[in-house]
Amino acid sequence: MSEITKKWYVLRAAGGKEKKAKEYIENEIKRLKLDDYISQVLIPTEKIYQVKNGKKVSKDRIFYPGYILIEAALVGEVPHILRNTTHISGFLGETKGGEPMPLRLSEVNRILGRVDELAENEEENITPFVVGEAVKVTDGPFNGFNGTIEEINEDKKKLKVMVKIFGRKNLLELSFIQVEKE
Repeated sequence: MSEITKKWYVLRAAGGKEKKAKEYIENEIKRLKLDDYISQVLIPTEKIYQVKNGKKVSKDRIFYPGYILIEAALVGEVPHILRNTTHISGFLGETKGGEPMPLRLSEVNRILGRVDELAENEEENITPFVVGEAVKVTDGPFNGFNGTIEEINEDKKKLKVMVKIFGRKNLLELSFIQVEKE
């Protein structure tokens, strides 16, 4: 039997249902024994850190909401099975009645490289901020207050935020993980 050539494709998924759709696809692969045709189903994510109730909590954030990457050989019934999976609305870049467009190798390498890079330096990846940006305090005595970033200290991962309290402006020094973008 000749070697099956697989390419990377992008599937459109219902927003917020990417993980469920991935689960359904993986179940179909097992059920129909399609391991030879579909080798990887990927949702590119990154870890972000926030403070909730005084505790540092990590959360996975999806890079491309509404999309799933899949490495597959689209032969026979495979495209039909994928298109008709729950929460999947088809392939990205396909024309009506046409074949789905595979991703270029450079695009795949860029996406996968970014995922690997983030897995290596997990702790470094805390949401970056910009001076003048509006933020909401999520932890500490000023929880719930809104303010504007005045200064950023990347080394210490601290921000100076101008917050209006009882009509007066006050400068607070907060950690990156004590605030979130508005």
